[in-house]
Amino acid sequence: MSDDRGLTPVVAKTLEIGIVLLYVSFVSTALFGGVVPHARSNAAGVVGDRTLATAATSVEDAVPRVPAAAVSVEAHVPLPDTLRGRPYEIRAHGRTLVLDSQVPGLGGRTALSLPSRVAAVNGTWHSGRPAVVVVRGNASGLRVELREGTR
Repeated sequence: MSDDRGLTPVVAKTLEIGIVLLYVSFVSTALFGGVVPHARSNAAGVVGDRTLATAATSVEDAVPRVPAAAVSVEAHVPLPDTLRGRPYEIRAHGRTLVLDSQVPGLGGRTALSLPSRVAAVNGTWHSGRPAVVVVRGNASGLRVELREGTR
């Protein structure tokens, strides 16, 4: 009479370990193959939208609402150094700001809400460099410029 009962727990534990490893590898493949990259792209899109909104708000806030005899304003704009690890730029195009990025599908534009006495908005901000909005002019007309400042 042979006694194989001592082998049963070893086989059972080996099968349990195999099933757990199979489950962990399946979940890892599912997450890193589709879910995580998709979530990173969505997060980058949200950060891009926030960056553009912050830039537009900073430009709009720098323009005085009440006409003055002489206007000279310089305001620093807090922008992230990169979007999803890649450089980007924000440029003025008429009375809109345009976000251009090297990340596919990441970009956008937003209209600026500025008083009619603003004659022009021009300039470009490149990521990784300090962003400054400069407003110059008088009661009859203002010029807004996106410049890169010093740290």
